[in-house]
Amino acid sequence: MSVLPPWPDRPPLRRVFLRDMVVGAQIGVYPHEEGVDQRVRINIDFGVRDEPGLVVGRDDLSRTVSYERLVQMVRRIIGEGHVRLVETLAERIATGALADERIRVVRVRVEKLDVFAELDSVGVEIERRQP
Repeated sequence: MSVLPPWPDRPPLRRVFLRDMVVGAQIGVYPHEEGVDQRVRINIDFGVRDEPGLVVGRDDLSRTVSYERLVQMVRRIIGEGHVRLVETLAERIATGALADERIRVVRVRVEKLDVFAELDSVGVEIERRQP
């Protein structure tokens, strides 16, 4: 996986990420995909604003976002039922992440695995920002 360039945003952001979450999802536009779980890999990068004047090394959860909350959010979205497009799933995940006002920008990559024998995956990556 390639390294993403830094976000050109002020004030500085702390980059937090969830890597290679592989889950079964009901996804796809074809009739044979209805009601069938397919493996998808989800990656989420998000920028959390670094508060000015924070004490360096302050060990405080308020400085970041809970990984667990985001993992649970992804599981909930996938559990809501069939989604036709990986783009739709990515948008729902991005919207859920941005519901946390501390998250200023989010990148979501959704990949369907096991689609073509000669490919590792197919999918989409989107970036969304707080207004």
